[in-house]
Amino acid sequence: MEPGSLSVTGRAARVAFVVPVYNHAQTVSEVIRGLRPYGCPIVVVDDGSTDGTGRVLDAQPGIQLLRHPVNRGKGAALLTGMAAAAASADFAISIDADGQHDPADAGVFLEAADRGQRLIAIGCRRGMQGPHTPWTSRFGRGFSNFWVRAAGGPRTRDSQSGYRLYPLPEVLELGTHARRFQWEVEVLVKAHWKGLPVVDLPVGVAYQPRGQRISHFRPFVDFWRNAAAFSALFFMRLFVPSAIRARRRARAGLAEGGRDEAAGD
Repeated sequence: MEPGSLSVTGRAARVAFVVPVYNHAQTVSEVIRGLRPYGCPIVVVDDGSTDGTGRVLDAQPGIQLLRHPVNRGKGAALLTGMAAAAASADFAISIDADGQHDPADAGVFLEAADRGQRLIAIGCRRGMQGPHTPWTSRFGRGFSNFWVRAAGGPRTRDSQSGYRLYPLPEVLELGTHARRFQWEVEVLVKAHWKGLPVVDLPVGVAYQPRGQRISHFRPFVDFWRNAAAFSALFFMRLFVPSAIRARRRARAGLAEGGRDEAAGD
């Protein structure tokens, strides 16, 4: 699907793009350029960049630019962007600024938003066995998928993908605690606990050759942070009775039904 094939005019759902950025001066302009044809608001959060990204973003017209004075983490940047987007949008599409995601794939998320269901859609990356795919990404995806399920989360094939559709304000009300990469798995588990559907949608992926790739994932540090996050979720699952989680899901369903009735009045 080519960018621009879905116009924002006359669409059922209001959607904004949220782009968290940290030291991606070389790639963020191309990402933003690929999103423009859709006509949706673009919220960019500069999470304390120090490499000249700020100057690149200052030169981008027509975006809503937010800044963290210091680096607070990807989860914090996403939350900042989604809070801003919620003022005028029903859904947020998150896309990484490193160029691995193709803006042309955003159409699958826009179509999902227009179906009317309140859900999280994960861009399940195809081509993860390519020659330039880092081993940390291949290993991390399988590791994360297993522990998301073990913690009582959804059965997904790509729990680490940053290309996603989020319903607003539901995601902002989940009570997540992580603020770095771990937020993206915590949100899936807590969404599932509260009865918010999580689905996979196919998207492409493109990794730059080693030496040209920009990644802020630190295998040792972030592995232990992931382990701590999964441990907390797993033990919460054990000690929070399923009946309580079921009641939470039921309340979420009732709230959704109330919104539907109000919309029909």
